[in-house]
Amino acid sequence: MERGRLGDRRTGGSIVEIWVIVLLVVVAIVAIGAVVSYNRFVSQKTLVRDAWANIDTELRRRYDLIPNLVETVKGYASHEKEVLENVTRARAMAASATGSPAEQAAAEGPLVAALRQLMLVVENYPDLKANQNFLQLQTELANTEDRLQTARRFYNANVRDYNRRVKQFPSVVVANLFNFEEEEFFEVEDAIREGGPPQVDFGSQAGSGPVSPTPGPSTPPPPTDDIPEAPDQPTPPNPAG
Repeated sequence: MERGRLGDRRTGGSIVEIWVIVLLVVVAIVAIGAVVSYNRFVSQKTLVRDAWANIDTELRRRYDLIPNLVETVKGYASHEKEVLENVTRARAMAASATGSPAEQAAAEGPLVAALRQLMLVVENYPDLKANQNFLQLQTELANTEDRLQTARRFYNANVRDYNRRVKQFPSVVVANLFNFEEEEFFEVEDAIREGGPPQVDFGSQAGSGPVSPTPGPSTPPPPTDDIPEAPDQPTPPNPAG
């Protein structure tokens, strides 16, 4: 009897030990998964922050170019006072914005609109469009816009991946435990190319219409130097003969 009881105790103890080991293994797997998920969240958040820093760099570069652009345009179109003031005011507001990406994008909206209006005004001044200083500033501004749009797409792609993990299971558990919240997207239009090139409609001008080609003066026939002789007439008969 004692041997049987001893065997039952050993069997029961072995089962308990197995369950303890299984539980420890499960806990270890969950802990490792949580650590991996946490570290991935940290890496993704760092990528989002670095991507935003690239956007901020390009925005600051654009802010630095705009005053020189305004001064160059002013030299040829000083009477376009309202347009120039709108650009200057919108630039100051955007440069002073220090909120979230969504708030920064909202502050960029008036600046984008003002820059588009400025570029439309420039179309009325051929001498300004040919100015080398203006052409250089326009090229630098366009290159900045290209880099800004590339940085924006890279940032939004990282935000999209990060936000997806914040909402997915089981990573959502880690996100809730460690307060990983969704990031905001940065949506801003291209100030230079979004509107496309200005369209010139010659048919909309006053008094314009289809112009038929003006016929030129008729060309007179070339003068002839040789006058054809009259044909020989027959000699009348002599009555005396």
